[in-house]
Amino acid sequence: MSAPLRLGIAGLGTVGIGVVKIIQSHADLLAARCGRPVQITAVCARDRHRNRDADLSDFVWADSAADLARREDVDVFVELIGGEEGVARDATLIALESGKDVVTANKAMLAVHGQALAERAEQLGRSLRFEAAVAGGIPVIKTLTESLAGNAIRRVMGVMNGTCNYILTRMQSAGLPYDTVFEEARQLGYLEADPTLDVGGIDASHKLAILAAIAFGTKPAFDGVEIEGIERVSIDDINRAADMGYRIKLLGVAQMTARGLEQRMSPCLVPCDSPLGQLEGGTNMVVIEGDAVGQLVLRGAGAGQGPTASAVLSDIVEIARGVRLPVFGQPATGLRSAHPARTAVPAAYYLRLTLADKPGALAKVATVLGDAGISIDRMRQYGHASGDAPVLIVTHKTTPDAIDFAIGALPRTGVIVGEPVELRIEEV
Repeated sequence: MSAPLRLGIAGLGTVGIGVVKIIQSHADLLAARCGRPVQITAVCARDRHRNRDADLSDFVWADSAADLARREDVDVFVELIGGEEGVARDATLIALESGKDVVTANKAMLAVHGQALAERAEQLGRSLRFEAAVAGGIPVIKTLTESLAGNAIRRVMGVMNGTCNYILTRMQSAGLPYDTVFEEARQLGYLEADPTLDVGGIDASHKLAILAAIAFGTKPAFDGVEIEGIERVSIDDINRAADMGYRIKLLGVAQMTARGLEQRMSPCLVPCDSPLGQLEGGTNMVVIEGDAVGQLVLRGAGAGQGPTASAVLSDIVEIARGVRLPVFGQPATGLRSAHPARTAVPAAYYLRLTLADKPGALAKVATVLGDAGISIDRMRQYGHASGDAPVLIVTHKTTPDAIDFAIGALPRTGVIVGEPVELRIEEV
């Protein structure tokens, strides 16, 4: 059997310890599948004395991630620290310059600095792999770079933040308002230290930028993603969307158009009976549409120790087998700059308005929509104790520009109470 593949793991949080446990429990299986043993030789973490529920006694402790990245007894640097800047990025570059291959779960670093890191890795003849960076245990990176290499990708979309999906489905199933479920998610440890990374759509947008780069042969362009989080989704929206046959999801969509690359992350309505509509709890789902294969739906655990560590191991196994691929599926120097395009693809929209108790209020709304070129497919009006009337409108397909015009004009009618809410209805 060949010489062992020696790993240095930087970061011993939930995922890092998951990797340790898999390697310790499946050593013989990994050796058989790789044709060589896979061994951890050294590790590092901010607190080496913390109880991590794992036996780390056989490993050398490096003083820092940078020191670990330089060690001669490490073949693969496994970066599980996180963060787009600082220690993680610096240590990754040091590892590449030191002749190491790198496996990372760091979506923020790749979304922002992926192009520069990919070019350097390929110049040095090293691997930089990141299956665990997107959708946890779902093998979406491998699917795009390998299994669908013969397809021109038309669209990539999905639910890629389990915390947001948990909040939205919990609101619906328990009938609880957003603030209550947000606090529940915090208490359960589902939220990032900075919760806006989750509920603000930033975490999921990092993942979308990575998928778009692979799908469309472009440089990662996180700054081109249109981002809206779930903070303004109310329990009324969830319940009333359900009345109309829809569920609300934080949905990422990327597609290449004649005007450029559209990337958007926003709350959308999807049909209740669609695969995305049936997605519950913290589960992730990625939908890929290719010209030859048609539509593929990948569903699974988007986070957690086991699923994410499993994805890390899939990259380690490929390196152990000697598989080397360009970082984003084709040479980094050949990736073109993506021209960002604001979404212009027509879609139906859900509008929630509260009308003041005034004569002709609904007629004024209809006039504004008509002036914007928007026609109404369905409408429902609900009674309210205050006399103000919540109104739901589902439009026929229209453009985002037309919706923006209408949303800007509606408050000037003098019959709208509060802010109108508009959500795109995505075809899936």
